[in-house]
Amino acid sequence: MSAFSSDRLAIVEVVQNWALWRDAGDWDRFRTVWHDDGWMTATWFQGPAEKFIEVSRAGFERGVSILHFLGGSSVDLNGARAVAQTKMTINQRAVVDGVLADVICTGRFYDFFEKRADRWAIVRRQPIYEKDRLDPVDPAVRLALDAALLGRFPEGYRHLAYLQTRNGFTIKLDLPQLQGAEVERLYAQGRAWLAGAATAFAEDARAGIP
Repeated sequence: MSAFSSDRLAIVEVVQNWALWRDAGDWDRFRTVWHDDGWMTATWFQGPAEKFIEVSRAGFERGVSILHFLGGSSVDLNGARAVAQTKMTINQRAVVDGVLADVICTGRFYDFFEKRADRWAIVRRQPIYEKDRLDPVDPAVRLALDAALLGRFPEGYRHLAYLQTRNGFTIKLDLPQLQGAEVERLYAQGRAWLAGAATAFAEDARAGIP
């Protein structure tokens, strides 16, 4: 097996382990998918990976139900750096306006990877939110959403944001979607990362400044 192939397989394994270990509440192993300076962004959280682990564990223990399902992955490699994109769905179950409901959001994980001390791990994870829907768990129940509140949220994660807001989360409103300035900026940051930028938030590898 070529070095490229083995690196790609190692990266995809980390992506898969992220979803499996996080959803299973296997927090010690979940910690190993990140580098120490790892950064996580989600609709409801933006911050260091260690803090994300802490708040995810707290939510898991009080019954917050957020699960992930993965599809195919594509990996761009340049030496000890990589950007991985993985098709995914985010599934959350919660009570919404008095009705138990499921929201399913389809998109991609966009991951900035680096190989340090012979170990590939995530430096930054940024989901891209493409489309979503919200359904009552009991199909016989009618769920009437607040149209004004729903309309506040971006189209790619509108229903996910609605459910999370109704359950006390504060939602970031300028996250990357299938199209638009935010996702184009993310792609520029990915190219800069592969070209040697100082951080995973830089859009220009020469400047290395977010």
